[in-house]
Amino acid sequence: MEAKTARLTVLIDPAKKKAFEDLCAAQDLNTSQVVRQLIRDYLAKHGVEYGDAASRANPRVK
Repeated sequence: MEAKTARLTVLIDPAKKKAFEDLCAAQDLNTSQVVRQLIRDYLAKHGVEYGDAASRANPRVK
């Protein structure tokens, strides 16, 4: 898990939010865990490196 965290605010319609929360709860996950995994998967799908991997690939990136 990442050492630091940042807040991400997302606007979503209430019906989708409720369905998402219910599904996460049914899988014994919290919504933040699922959103973080979705973001990691999306970055990997598009070949985007971040964090330590990005710094090793390009030493000027912090």
